[in-house]
Parts: sequence; structure tokens; C-alpha cells
Amino acid sequence: MAAVTGNAGPFQTIETFIQGEAGLLDERRFEDWLDLFADDAYYWVPARPGQDNPLDELSLFYDTKDLLETRVRRLRHPNIHIQTPPSRTCHMISHVHMEEGDGSEAEFTVGSNFFMLEYRQDNQRLYGGRFHHRLRRDNGALLIAWKKVELINCDSVFEAMAVPF
Repeated sequence: MAAVTGNAGPFQTIETFIQGEAGLLDERRFEDWLDLFADDAYYWVPARPGQDNPLDELSLFYDTKDLLETRVRRLRHPNIHIQTPPSRTCHMISHVHMEEGDGSEAEFTVGSNFFMLEYRQDNQRLYGGRFHHRLRRDNGALLIAWKKVELINCDSVFEAMAVPF
């Protein structure tokens, strides 16, 4: 999944990458999902609308790639109570658009809207908001330099969240 090739145009390739990332999460292919991240990447979910910095205030998630690897190991642990039984998710991505650059640069930013439905233990939770992906070209492959997830209700009270958006 890390490399998208073929005769697709640049934007179609980028859109396929964003959709494919969501598919890996829905299929619980977390290790493959991790492979999409550059070694210096981070994953950020702000805790309030308009939060512009993950370092100066608390966030719902702020994980470097090393912390993402730890999160995946926990999700795979047979005794993780928050994921016994495991969640099932369905991501719906729309309005994929360029936010910075045109996709031909070494790095550029892509925005999209999303819904993620999570089902676990007869309960459904719906999350929605905006994704911002900073993508980097590396030897013909796209990698995630950073991913910011702006939840519409980021400042609400949440039950424990375990699976990535």
C-alpha cells in the first residue's frame, strides 16, 4: 500500500492513497498502516477547536511514529480490555482536496472530510471531522509526514478511544 503506481493522475493517486489508508484501518491492518508513516512522522488529534500546536496544550492524541508502534502493539495484545472484543470500523472519506501545493512537490498537504463508524459490544459511535495529511514523496512512494484529525466535537467528553481515526 505504501506505493501507489500505475497510470493514475497525480491527484487520483493521492486520493487513492488517502482512501487506502482508511481501508487499512477498517481491515485492522495496523502494521501496514504504520508503514505509511515516515520515520519522523506524527499523528495528532487536537482536544479543542482551533488548536494550532500539539506541544503547548493537551491533545486527545499526539503520537510520534514510535508511540504509534506502541499503540499498535497494545491493540494486538490479547488482554487489552478496551478492545475485547475488537472494534469494527468503517471510514467514509469525502471532499479530498489540495490544501498546500498541487501534489507534484516533495511535500504537500491534503485535506478531506470523514466519518468513522465504530461498533463494539452492541454500541455504535460516530466520529466526524476533517483529516489533514502532510504527504511526502520518498523514492516514488507516498508517506505520511504528519496527520492531523480535527474532530467536530473534539472538546466533548469521550469514552476511552483506542483505534486510530
